[in-house]
Amino acid sequence: MRLEDCKDDIVRVVISEEQIKERIAQMGAEISKDYAGEPLLVVGVLRGAVMVVADVVREISIPLHIDWMAVSSYGASTKSSGVVRILKDLNTDITGINVLIVEDIIDTGLTLDYLKQNLEARGPKSVKIATFLRKPDASEVDVPVDYIGFDIPNEFVVGYGLDYAEDYRHLTFIGTLSPHVYVG
Repeated sequence: MRLEDCKDDIVRVVISEEQIKERIAQMGAEISKDYAGEPLLVVGVLRGAVMVVADVVREISIPLHIDWMAVSSYGASTKSSGVVRILKDLNTDITGINVLIVEDIIDTGLTLDYLKQNLEARGPKSVKIATFLRKPDASEVDVPVDYIGFDIPNEFVVGYGLDYAEDYRHLTFIGTLSPHVYVG
């Protein structure tokens, strides 16, 4: 879906499709360099990180495996509830291997802090975090992030996997959602 298809719902484009492609390629190169010669499991956080994982793994030039977790802390709201639920766990035993959690966005940090601690308790060689977007002003927990696509202001954004009530995930850019969409 392009901007012209939903222009009344989007206040502004925060990150363009071209900027996304360029930064994803850079992140893939950084990850490839850092994990050269090491086994790597990329853990995508469903559903928002699907686009990021699909694109970044194609930019990683070393062997890797992919697994998925589904966690929830939002529901149909624009703010995190702070309560993290695992909806789908890993199928892979991560004992002794490098794990790279790939997330779409870090707001408060509560979800990623919980997820990182949960995975570290399973005995991996390492657990690192890659996020496409981070909102430093929304942070409530200091979570070390190893790869960051973009830092953005603390506003509600959609597109490139991020949704509001399951809509707008398929936008090719990141945009600020108009309040008329979510204020009733």
